Amino acid sequence: MSVPEVIALGEVMLRFDPGEGRIRTARTFQVWEGGGEYNVVRGLRRCFGLRTAVVTALVDNAVGRLTEDLILQGGVDTSLIRWVPGDGIGRTARNGLNFVERGFGIRGALGVSDRANTAVSQLRKGDVDWHALFATGPRWFHTGGIFAGLSDTTVDVAEEAMDAARRHGVTVSYDPNYRPSLWDGRGGAERAREVDLRLARHADVVVGALGLSGPYPGAVRVRAEEVPDALAEAADRLPGVKVLATTLRAVPSAGVNDWSSAAWSPATGFVAGPDMPGLHVLDRIGSGDAFAAGLIHGLLTAPGPEDEPATVPGPDLGRRGGEAPGHGPLVLGGSEHPWLRRPASEPLAGAEPASAPLTVACLKRALAYGTAHGALAMTTPGDVSMASLAEVEALVAGGSAVVRR
Repeated sequence: MSVPEVIALGEVMLRFDPGEGRIRTARTFQVWEGGGEYNVVRGLRRCFGLRTAVVTALVDNAVGRLTEDLILQGGVDTSLIRWVPGDGIGRTARNGLNFVERGFGIRGALGVSDRANTAVSQLRKGDVDWHALFATGPRWFHTGGIFAGLSDTTVDVAEEAMDAARRHGVTVSYDPNYRPSLWDGRGGAERAREVDLRLARHADVVVGALGLSGPYPGAVRVRAEEVPDALAEAADRLPGVKVLATTLRAVPSAGVNDWSSAAWSPATGFVAGPDMPGLHVLDRIGSGDAFAAGLIHGLLTAPGPEDEPATVPGPDLGRRGGEAPGHGPLVLGGSEHPWLRRPASEPLAGAEPASAPLTVACLKRALAYGTAHGALAMTTPGDVSMASLAEVEALVAGGSAVVRR
């Protein structure tokens, strides 16, 4: 079997989707697979064509095998799944379930998870031979705060994996992805922040970096004009980080979001991503993970060190009225805050070409892929992306919603 290029560590749950209905009145559900860390490698496989694998644990029963089947349909390697014997009723270990409403208009999305004592939450240090795994030659490793928040032992497993990846020269990314329900009764937001900082210090790339602003997750609401300073604050807490990236979202209603992104690196300073105001949304769940997948693809396929113009063609998603979005230029903001610039660091380990430092053009390109992929993921149901690379590149290059025949 071919060696995976990108490996994720995280929980994969079954998502039960009532469609346009409500969880509390539903008679039927559509079932998807999903998980914050898994969604990233699923997008990298299905949309961007990279070989990927997920390290997780499932109970070996019909529910676990359904989850495996859905993972296989997404093209993600399942050989690294740790199978736990079932006891018939889930007394000792279970598979996670997640009930999710998409929301509509003034009614926001709602998630109700049933995931305590899952098989993956019981992983411990030493259960996975990380050094043997990373010695096979993967290029990238991704995990996040959702996995770390499952139990006290998963924090140690994540740190063990990230440390081993770094020792083998594998690029590491981390997404804080704070979920209050995971930390309720276990130290709350303050404990989540301690864990995030402990783990993010092992990462080359932090996605969802605004989750590290303020004294604890959710303590401050960062306004658009405050994003550069917030990323600089996160960089001060993580002196070894090479890229900080984040999505930016305003939510006028569940069906219409203003969608954008931004990033910071020591070599470039602050870089603003594409701005997509008035984006129509079918299902926003998983869009941040889709952004992470596009960003990672952009960094792994970064061109040479030559800088590029500060604008690329893009869709005019801010238009109103009955016409389809047009082909107006989509501006990729440059480093507008020179005081955020810092001395260039060593090249991003694992990126291509390995000898080239990260440039503004490379980071803009990665943000464009991430923003476009995240936007397309919001046009279809389920956690996982259904977009193709051609659709992502067409959106980056100025595609529209006209009918294709």
